[in-house]
Amino acid sequence: RDDEDTFKILIATDIHLGYLEKDPVRGNDTFVTFNEILDHAQKNEVDFVLLGGDLFHENKPSRKTVHSCLESLRKYCMGDRPVQFEILSDQAVNFHYSKFPWVNYQDRNLNISIPIFSIHGNHDDPTGADALCALDILSCAGLLNHFGRSSSVEKIDISPILLRKGRTKIALYGLGAIPDERLYRMFVNKQVTMLRPKEDEDSWFNLFVIHQNRSKHGATNYIPEQFLDDFINLVVWGHEHECKIAPFQNEQQRFYVSQPGSSVVTSLSPGEAVKKHIGLLHVKGRKMKMQKIALETVRTFHMEDIVLADHPDLFNPDNPKVTQAIQAFCMEKVELMLDNAERERLGNPRQPEKPLIRLRVDYTGGFEPFSVHRFSQKYMDRVANPKDIIHFFRHREQKEKNDSDLNFGKLVGRPASEGMTLRVEDLVKQYFQTAEKKVQLSLLTERGMGEAVQEFVDKEEKDAIEELVKFQLEKTQRFLKERRTDAEEEKIDEEVRKFRESRKKNTEEEDEEVREAMTRARAHRSEDAILVAASSDEELMDTGMKGTGDSDDGLPATPRRGRARGRARGQNSMARGQNSTARGSSRRGRGSITQESATSSRTYKPVSVPAKNMSIMDAFKSLKPEPTLNSSKSYSEDIIYDDSDLEDISIVPTSKVNQRSVCSSTSSLSKRGSQSQTSRGVDFESDEDEFDPFKSTATSRRTK
Repeated sequence: RDDEDTFKILIATDIHLGYLEKDPVRGNDTFVTFNEILDHAQKNEVDFVLLGGDLFHENKPSRKTVHSCLESLRKYCMGDRPVQFEILSDQAVNFHYSKFPWVNYQDRNLNISIPIFSIHGNHDDPTGADALCALDILSCAGLLNHFGRSSSVEKIDISPILLRKGRTKIALYGLGAIPDERLYRMFVNKQVTMLRPKEDEDSWFNLFVIHQNRSKHGATNYIPEQFLDDFINLVVWGHEHECKIAPFQNEQQRFYVSQPGSSVVTSLSPGEAVKKHIGLLHVKGRKMKMQKIALETVRTFHMEDIVLADHPDLFNPDNPKVTQAIQAFCMEKVELMLDNAERERLGNPRQPEKPLIRLRVDYTGGFEPFSVHRFSQKYMDRVANPKDIIHFFRHREQKEKNDSDLNFGKLVGRPASEGMTLRVEDLVKQYFQTAEKKVQLSLLTERGMGEAVQEFVDKEEKDAIEELVKFQLEKTQRFLKERRTDAEEEKIDEEVRKFRESRKKNTEEEDEEVREAMTRARAHRSEDAILVAASSDEELMDTGMKGTGDSDDGLPATPRRGRARGRARGQNSMARGQNSTARGSSRRGRGSITQESATSSRTYKPVSVPAKNMSIMDAFKSLKPEPTLNSSKSYSEDIIYDDSDLEDISIVPTSKVNQRSVCSSTSSLSKRGSQSQTSRGVDFESDEDEFDPFKSTATSRRTK
């Protein structure tokens, strides 16, 4: 019975606001269901709402999605109804990452009637230089309490939010989404600690919210329930979309696990076809009761499988009209599922009109699929997913085994498109395992490169790969200098190989490298934004100085040495790629220094670090004595883009010392000029001297 000692908590996970928001039929499904969830919370007068991650479908939700979410939270969660429980723990610890480290209903400027506590999921996790996510926006607005964040990858201490209502006390633990392999390794290494209250440990009801893989997707790509502490009473497990909200007891750890599942169908798989529910949890003392609440606004989803080989009386592969027979059979199945969907909808007017239909057809055995697009045209006005109604798949033929105990269960698998989840790091690792020897990594490791590519793809860190390459290259250079290795390619290659193997064994150090590289990438992005702003200001101030040839570096403009017609014309694309803005500001004249060059040298000179772009061989050459007077002079070159067929090249003799101080926009060209110069001009036909961390040994010899 509900009384002053009973907590009433509404539990939901994986709402995925904004999923298919641009779809004309399914675009508003997530917003309608979210309103229904909050409406249930208001009608049942719950103490608070507990969300298990993935409130948003995208890491950077659209303005429409954020606006709809704010509208719903303000409508249902703000009001005059008093909150009946109190916070006993140190909120500065529970919300230490927030600028407002206290629960929102205790804010004097807000009038909250239903507090919401939520962890982040893998779809809306913190990213960027400031490690912010969409939930932080809602938290800053005072509409939601974001907890369960962990910034460290070395050790995680989960401090609970201690709640009390009457004589019932709840310790609320939360852990936002973390890559499963990393968290698995941290659990194995005893680096995850759940802190407990010092007083009356056995009097608390311990509730834990987690957002990870529960089912096993790989050797370490999930979190076993046995990893969790046995003092927990109930685990609310997010991320898994199949609804298993009834608490199920783990026989070994003795705690209960509730898996609410998603509130919207995001994939046409068997787990999503289960009826969607949310839970109303009652807690009194150390006893609990979970009440299931069916969601009425969720679009119905019906799914069925067909194996053509199981109907030899209906389908014969040798029959020339077998394809028409298969199509007619599939139409009958789809019509039957549509009738069932319409029958369900008659008792629920709030349900969307068009259902989701999925018919998976196994055409193994010599059958041919028919046109899916032509088939879907017949159901454009009756089904919400006409393009995805039919899914043809075929099992691969299994090789016969001599073993008598053949496991026939392995012969029947799920379709590759629906039963597997490919990850970026797995693709990178698979590529290098099957690639030829000449394209194998020599400095980097497959694991580090996979993490960098994943950051580039998932988090849009455009400098992730470049910064990782620079970081590991600098580390290798420092290692070789400390070892005082002789400047011979064979010895250098051997030391690099040993150093790479030692790093591959130390996974923790490699994770630290990736994290440091990502930090540098974010900082580099911030610096670029400042430099671009400063560069635009300089260009506006110097618009009247075009064509004068002035330069702050004091480098005199010398007459051109040669025209280099054909070869320079072939390098137009290179000049455009290195400085896309030079085209708009270059002068149509011979032997003139452009205003863009002067502006670029002024703006980017303070942040030029050409030493980071040196190859390993160049690093050793820099340790040798300075060349004698008989050595050839080094030249720096400025390529001036011209719209005409004529390209002018200015060659400026400089010393070794001055060459290091030129601007970053021409540093790579200066190196190429000093290495491939000729007595009469500059050869543009070879770009092999550019820095390439993946360059083969043969190319290194040519460079030396």
